[in-house]
Amino acid sequence: MNKPNILLITSDQQHWDTIGAFNEEIHTPNLDRLVKEGTTFSRAYCPNPTCTPSRASIITGLYPSQHGAWTLGTKLLEDRHTVGEDFQQNGYKTSLVGKAHLQPLRSAEGYPSLEAYPVLQDLDFWRNFNGPFYGFEHIEITRNHTNEAHVGQHYALWMEEKGCSNWRDYFLPPTGNMDRSITYKWPIPEQYHYNTWIAERTNDKLEEYAKNGESFFHWASFFDPHPEYLVPEPWDTMYDPDQLTIPSIVPGEHEQNPPHFGMTQEENPDFSAWSETGEGIHGYRSHHYYHYGERKRLTDYDRKKLVAVYYGMISMMDKYIGQILDKLDELGLADNTIVVFTTDHGHFFGQHGLQAKGGFHYEDLMKLPFIVRYPGQVPSGRTSEAIQSLVDLAPTFLSFSDLPIPCAMTGVDQKEVWLGSKSNARDHAICEFRHEPTTIHQKTYVDARYKITVYYNQTYGELFDLQEDPKELRNLWNDPASASLKSELLLKYIWAELGKEPMAMPRISGA
Repeated sequence: MNKPNILLITSDQQHWDTIGAFNEEIHTPNLDRLVKEGTTFSRAYCPNPTCTPSRASIITGLYPSQHGAWTLGTKLLEDRHTVGEDFQQNGYKTSLVGKAHLQPLRSAEGYPSLEAYPVLQDLDFWRNFNGPFYGFEHIEITRNHTNEAHVGQHYALWMEEKGCSNWRDYFLPPTGNMDRSITYKWPIPEQYHYNTWIAERTNDKLEEYAKNGESFFHWASFFDPHPEYLVPEPWDTMYDPDQLTIPSIVPGEHEQNPPHFGMTQEENPDFSAWSETGEGIHGYRSHHYYHYGERKRLTDYDRKKLVAVYYGMISMMDKYIGQILDKLDELGLADNTIVVFTTDHGHFFGQHGLQAKGGFHYEDLMKLPFIVRYPGQVPSGRTSEAIQSLVDLAPTFLSFSDLPIPCAMTGVDQKEVWLGSKSNARDHAICEFRHEPTTIHQKTYVDARYKITVYYNQTYGELFDLQEDPKELRNLWNDPASASLKSELLLKYIWAELGKEPMAMPRISGA
């Protein structure tokens, strides 16, 4: 038998509890199919709750503080070793269709970016460029989420090929002249939506690999349900907002938290002490004033309707994930293909009074949906509490393919855990967050029961007992009765930091 194929399917910014098999309020028949046919890991974590750092960790097997793309607006340098290089060197074909976001929207001296203006929208360039790109010999990418101005690259070319000559009408132009009052329903026809593009082009690559008898590592990288909250009809009205459970803040829950938590609920918060204006993207800005459309503050209706649209985005994406799974069956590839479904980080849609993402390491933002299917190898219909991290994907994929794992990778090999022959491969996960070289710099250690978050140069922090307080409402950091527990967890965190130091060079001599 050939070495197993690897099909990685990711969403973007998907809350862990948005799969129909575990949440009756949402409809995801194809993800439910993966749940039935594979193993769901209920304790999977991102190494950073934003896009670029976590995505770079997926392909390098390193933490953001190690691979260097430590926040949004940074770049994964081209000299970083990626798992795709290992697969290519061992006869695999490698490809990526969808979102990359491994480079910033702006180039800087010494740091050119293919995902930046103006090359981002230079269609002549993209007609003639499909890689190589970070270990992928073939890429088809774009950059926008729903109607953002950043649309271009291969997605725009595909829309033109499909006869959608007016595709610019569905996206914000760089001048920002599009009607900002367009909310909830995205006017773009479903046939031109990027979900359709990703599924179609992924399936074309699968057909190519099957025809040529080639082993492959393919990443189908979806953009939804990342805001803005927009989805084509009929998905925009699939869910009745009044029939959904809408998370909200619990009165008093931030009283024992660091000061910036409570400030997110203030009318006019002053984050200047954190070198933050209050409007800095994904920092500690006021989620109380989450912008949507022309509104600078969500109405009560918005808070409900946005959840309905978010669910609709997931259900629409699920349809196209199903088309990819069906293609594997049609081509006879399913039995020899490891399928992993996950996301890059989580999402707030009202939990703790927060929206979107930022420097708040609650489970809603750190924990991920995570399903593994490998027929006859990975147990079916099973749920495991074994801790997973996105940094583990690269070494685990290599292990399943019987390929050597580079010693510089700091993720752990989860092969035996996925096969069900070992209970766990790690006893903790680490999540990092830095917004700027300012006081917004934190790290979280989470184990089977507890979670502790420390802040650079700050004496405050968070400590939660996830067993007794799964909704993370009681911060025990300053609780006298938990002082010894805090000391123990701080020591474990230090050990964990020491344990993830990369060993780029094996020892080959005694001296």
